[in-house]
Amino acid sequence: MTTGNPTPTKAITGGEFLIRDVSADEIFTPEEWTEEHRMMLQTGLDFVAQRIIPNLERIEALEEGLTPKLLEEVGELGLLGSSVPEELDGLGLDFKSTMLITESMGGAHSFAVSFSAHTGIGTLPILYYGNDAQKKKYIPGLATGQLKGCYCLTEPGSGSDANSGKTSAKLNETGTHYVLNGQKMWITNGGFADVMIVFAKIDDDENLSAFILEKGFEGITMNPEEKKMGIKGSSTRQLFFNDVEVPVENLLYNRGEGFKIAVNILNIGRIKLGGVVIGSCKDAINESVKYANTREQFGRPISKYGAIRHKLGEMAIQTYALETAVYRATQNIDDAIADLAAGGMDKGEATLKGIAAFAPECAMMKILGSEVTDYVVDEAVQVHGGMGYSAETRAEHAYRDARINRIFEGTNEINRMLTVDMILKKAMKGELDLMTPAMAVANELTGIPEFGDAPSDIYEKHLGYIRNFKKATLMVAGSAAQKLMMSLAKEQEILMGIADMAVWTYTAESMVLRAQKVAANQGAEAAALPTDMMQTYLCWAADRINMAGKEALMGFAEGDELKMMLMGMKRFTKVEPFNTKEARRRVAQALIDKNGYAF
Repeated sequence: MTTGNPTPTKAITGGEFLIRDVSADEIFTPEEWTEEHRMMLQTGLDFVAQRIIPNLERIEALEEGLTPKLLEEVGELGLLGSSVPEELDGLGLDFKSTMLITESMGGAHSFAVSFSAHTGIGTLPILYYGNDAQKKKYIPGLATGQLKGCYCLTEPGSGSDANSGKTSAKLNETGTHYVLNGQKMWITNGGFADVMIVFAKIDDDENLSAFILEKGFEGITMNPEEKKMGIKGSSTRQLFFNDVEVPVENLLYNRGEGFKIAVNILNIGRIKLGGVVIGSCKDAINESVKYANTREQFGRPISKYGAIRHKLGEMAIQTYALETAVYRATQNIDDAIADLAAGGMDKGEATLKGIAAFAPECAMMKILGSEVTDYVVDEAVQVHGGMGYSAETRAEHAYRDARINRIFEGTNEINRMLTVDMILKKAMKGELDLMTPAMAVANELTGIPEFGDAPSDIYEKHLGYIRNFKKATLMVAGSAAQKLMMSLAKEQEILMGIADMAVWTYTAESMVLRAQKVAANQGAEAAALPTDMMQTYLCWAADRINMAGKEALMGFAEGDELKMMLMGMKRFTKVEPFNTKEARRRVAQALIDKNGYAF
């Protein structure tokens, strides 16, 4: 097994995957986790199994003091401070290691939300934007769990349009304190947080500023806990700020740059959501396989039936694809951070800039992760049958909890539009040359197709399919940009279709490269099931890329131009037939034999 860090990726910025080939040795795959990494993952999984699952009912009932106590316990294990430097009582791990810890919490239901909010939006604004005094005062406590954090951005009248918030801050006459007034809602950990990151506009500023508030500041009140569809054990409150006096030294970063903080922290939150739901999916698969192996109908376990095997196999394939894509993107981010730090940049600033460079991938992984999770938990309920609808099983619980993920960290619709917008802006800034490959695709459409022999190597053949998926995406995006120009931003349906094509192309490519890397490092036998999953996923992705592309094209093109591009779409999404039924059965059998997730 290959261990250690992979060869650093050559990708210099997010979105570049659309315009260049990537080789297997450029990406990180989960087969490369070190033994230390695996022990770290197991520590998190053991905590969830021993301290969270037995106490789920108490957590869901919002038993006073329980979640804060559990956060302190997981803090004692070091898992709250994975991103925090050692000199501030953290572990000082790289980004992909923090993602692995995040994954380990994925099966913790509501506690996973409390954990993620604390370690992410509750801690990172101070860690990355705080001055030395602010970091020394707050970060050690947040890293150990002695302090709990929350993040106050959303207001009743400002959700997706966060910068339109009305919460105000005015400097008092003596210049010692800002006086805050306003209201925030949907505040995770709001009921028990000791430290609050609160966004407000100073005077008549156009943009938000950020402040660090403490629980004990006078004038902070809150509503009772929100009643929610899922994640019921996650404290969610409305907070009110009535003439709250905040010391001037608690202004976070610079005046008017709170929105910048919010955007960059959201980038982190998006890809970390992709990480935590990997754990959620694996947990749901584990529960489903165990149930299918023990539940008997017509004289045998239901895991013997093809319909159930189809479900288990596809649940595993989609989860494997998610895991593969998320950790590929995470390594890209780690490499970018390392390059910037090696150039002399402060580690915190390097982390923010490295993540910002791959903001399109962060948005894509949020979309992919939340929607794969929805699929997996829905099928988990179905595998459990009537028991899946009963609150006696965790399948019902997981189903309700998963729904929020498509809304968290910016709705999936917003993230789809952001994905395309960010890639196009990179092109306009000269960071990506989209025009040259897009023009090459346009010329290819009007030329005579080449019908050379397909590569004999299965992975090279499938990388050829990936090149065509990229052509399809560039064809639609390039044509839409050229035809619609400035009005493209208003054509949200078209933007969402292009984003879907990009997400599935990126994920499909990741699947091919992972299977190829397993084959190269471990041999054909070890690569058999990864190759089955790769081929099955590409058949699935090809159909969906084709459908998304066609719908987008029919939204702006017409006549002969439309006919030509529809023919191109058919050509670029063509893959050889493959018996996906048998492949899913082989994948399902691996799950059944292990009695859980097997990859």
